[in-house]
Amino acid sequence: MLSLRRLTSSYRMQRVIGAVAAEYLRFVWLTTRVTVEPPGAIERIAAQVPIILAMWHGQHFLTPFLRPKNVSATVLISRHRDGEMNAAAVEWLGNDTIRGSGSHGPDIGRKGGLFAFNASVRALEEGHSVVLTADVPKVARVAGLGIVKIAQMSGRPIYPVAVTTRRRIVLQNWDRSTVNLPFSRGAVVAGGAIHVPRDADDETLELARRAVEEELNAANTRACEIADGTAEGESRG
Repeated sequence: MLSLRRLTSSYRMQRVIGAVAAEYLRFVWLTTRVTVEPPGAIERIAAQVPIILAMWHGQHFLTPFLRPKNVSATVLISRHRDGEMNAAAVEWLGNDTIRGSGSHGPDIGRKGGLFAFNASVRALEEGHSVVLTADVPKVARVAGLGIVKIAQMSGRPIYPVAVTTRRRIVLQNWDRSTVNLPFSRGAVVAGGAIHVPRDADDETLELARRAVEEELNAANTRACEIADGTAEGESRG
């Protein structure tokens, strides 16, 4: 008898699951009253493209819907088995993908990290915005140096962003993944631009890494406050 694990390891099935997940997320987005803070942030950020859009892992499922139709975006997704489903969902929603991820140690080539890094810089140089999670792999809410080095090499700014909904399920996994539910109130909170000089030394890179981490934490806290009705905000839709 075919096991569920074996069934979901099929490339074809992973692509189907990804497409179904994408349509579910579209339904969630269309049935959610979203507040954007600061008002007009999406339009102002879009005017700066190409940019690097950063979010925490597990909080990223609704971010594809922030992309204006006239903006090209490439999403960095790991080569893990589950990454195929994520890639299918992202591509179904009209985005390009780069497959690869970083590592804990100095070996940036592990798991396609070197390829992903070079492809991300090249995409930015060609005018495509890059979307990625900032966490160190398997270490939630700790920003890695990879994202700030991409900013350094490309000369493009990092914009931290958080998206959440009032009706949500938070999974008990390493990244506390949020499953957003439809017919809810939602919030999009964007942090300020983080620029990394091309000649940044190790100290400057570390300061930028901490800035990404702090801005993402602040954005996520504020997004939850707005979505949960504990803060004032301006609604969309």
